[in-house]
Amino acid sequence: MSTIFSSAGFDFSNQLRNGFLVEKGLPLPKATSTGTTIVGCLFDQGIVLGADTRATEGPIVADKNCEKIHYITDSIRCCGAGTAADTEFTTALISSNMELHALSTGRKPRVVTAMTMLKQMLFRYQGQIGAALVLGGVDATGPHLFTIHPHGSTDKLPYVTMGSGSLAAMAVFESSWRPNMSRDDALQLVKDAISAGIFNDLGSGSNVDACIIMENHTEMLRNVEMPNERAQKERTYGFRRGTTAIKRETIRSLVVSEEVTPVGADDAMDTS
Repeated sequence: MSTIFSSAGFDFSNQLRNGFLVEKGLPLPKATSTGTTIVGCLFDQGIVLGADTRATEGPIVADKNCEKIHYITDSIRCCGAGTAADTEFTTALISSNMELHALSTGRKPRVVTAMTMLKQMLFRYQGQIGAALVLGGVDATGPHLFTIHPHGSTDKLPYVTMGSGSLAAMAVFESSWRPNMSRDDALQLVKDAISAGIFNDLGSGSNVDACIIMENHTEMLRNVEMPNERAQKERTYGFRRGTTAIKRETIRSLVVSEEVTPVGADDAMDTS
């Protein structure tokens, strides 16, 4: 009995089958919209990451104030776009592996190590894990900022955006980012980029979260800006009781009453 081992690398064995199915009218799967705006940029002392707080289920807003900036290590954070469960569990798994790596080596983990773990895991599943990530942190070699795509490809850039609102956010970065920005200027630029995604993309919305990572300090800013804060209504629409006539009223009792007969020593059968 022979065993067939698949060779490593790319596999195009289903190309003819997929072409045949397309000719028969079966549509190929389409990429899912990530419905998020996540960004990151370098400044003179470290990195600023940003994200919106809207979680969607198709056309439904499932959560107005979710967290999309995930913990990796004390000086490394990861923003996630895509399927919420995939981003949360992927970053949690890599966070555990990074802690084990730090314990085994006795050294502070590096950002490139987390990037390598993430891209190898995502490439292993060939895009089936819907996680588009922005990874940023500061280690012994300085600040580093990466993007990691669901299929495992990566980029290292001074400013990055991902998600369905990434084009609007990138327009802000392209027009305003400059090297060696101050902390406050970088934070304001990230807030403006996320706000651009919020106002120009239906999948992004609600508030702005930010995380500032420096050499010996990490600051998580939850709801640092709320561009969609609900305004007070000009009028109240309360109506007094009795304004609408009650045509019929039916009361149903949903409490089930039962008779319970206690069974004790006095009820025992006399066998004498």
